[in-house]
Amino acid sequence: MTPPDVSRRSVFGYAGAAGIAGAAGIVAGRASASPASGEQLDSPRSGVVGQSYSPYGEHQAGIFTGKPAAGELVALDLLAGTDKAALGRLMRVWSPTIAALAEGRPVPGDTTPDLAQPGVSMTVLVGLGPRIFDLEGLSARRPAGFQEIPPMDHDQLQSRWSGGDLLVWVSADDATSVSYAVRRLVADAAPFAKRRWSQPGNWRPVDASGAAITGRNHFGQVDGSHNPTGDELLTAVISGDDWLAGGTQLVIRRIEMHMDTWDELTRDRQEASIGRDLASGAPLTGGGELDDVDLDAVVDGAPAIPLDAHVRVSHPAENSGRQMLRRALNYTHEEWVDGAPVTTAGLIFTAFQASIADQFIPVQRKLDVGDALNEWTTAIGSAVFVIPPGFSADSYLAKGLLDS
Repeated sequence: MTPPDVSRRSVFGYAGAAGIAGAAGIVAGRASASPASGEQLDSPRSGVVGQSYSPYGEHQAGIFTGKPAAGELVALDLLAGTDKAALGRLMRVWSPTIAALAEGRPVPGDTTPDLAQPGVSMTVLVGLGPRIFDLEGLSARRPAGFQEIPPMDHDQLQSRWSGGDLLVWVSADDATSVSYAVRRLVADAAPFAKRRWSQPGNWRPVDASGAAITGRNHFGQVDGSHNPTGDELLTAVISGDDWLAGGTQLVIRRIEMHMDTWDELTRDRQEASIGRDLASGAPLTGGGELDDVDLDAVVDGAPAIPLDAHVRVSHPAENSGRQMLRRALNYTHEEWVDGAPVTTAGLIFTAFQASIADQFIPVQRKLDVGDALNEWTTAIGSAVFVIPPGFSADSYLAKGLLDS
């Protein structure tokens, strides 16, 4: 029997409990869908770890499901000769593999079947890059608003972290489970596509007691504290467009964080740049972490939230109401340069929306001009993907696109 779709109640419950920051924000899994009923779980702890998410539903798992501790995003490029029909064969191969991974079952030919474990909060999200819609028979099916991010003044993009024809984003409670799933999916794809880049990352979604928390980025910021809810969430994220109905569009930005200069700042300067108290995540205008920012508040004749503070520049009220669903992972990266190790750190930022052109790009242009955090952050990678709707046990990913 096909498990039920994620219910509107579970989506709304998740969004209401989770947070969303500005362009460097993420969503934390404070509550999530029950694997059996789709209802919101009462226990925040059980809602974050040890889950068995259904691979089936109206939306792919990995959008509204809780935020596990480990993840890896892998982009692949199509091999020469991979046409629409071949892409359909890959999706028919990937779909049962994804179902097996989510349910903790080894797939046929699995060389490490003991790594297939249920209850590790496994999700696999699949995306289609811009070049997919250059394939014969697909050019007219490119979703409205789906486009590359135009160059921004503060970008220093590197090809090794950018682009891609296909995306698989694997999340789970532990890095071993994530690595195992990535190997299976890349092996499945070998006749059709080769790996372009991989970006692993991590997040801490629980505190020492096991209770759900929003989590922090490398700046020490409680990162993810405001999110659209109810109908606003579905309107902001989910497309109703043709074959993509139930799907969405995804932006990925690899944001390097300049820790050396950030660490030189006084705490009040750090907080002024963000617009939030570092200890609690609450707005500088007061209240708790999940309270909205009072953009009109004044202290000693000056705005309580500085005009260039990240939370002001990215706030929906300053962007014609534009909202997106943000999830991300912290990363550290070490490589050898001239015989010496060089370590960098940052955020793998992601944003789901119904239209990249109408939502992400206008907000990012404004941030590029006026965000105080530009002094300590640099986008070094960028990619965009269409996220097809979910699938059922008797169907496969992107069937509405590839069977037409």
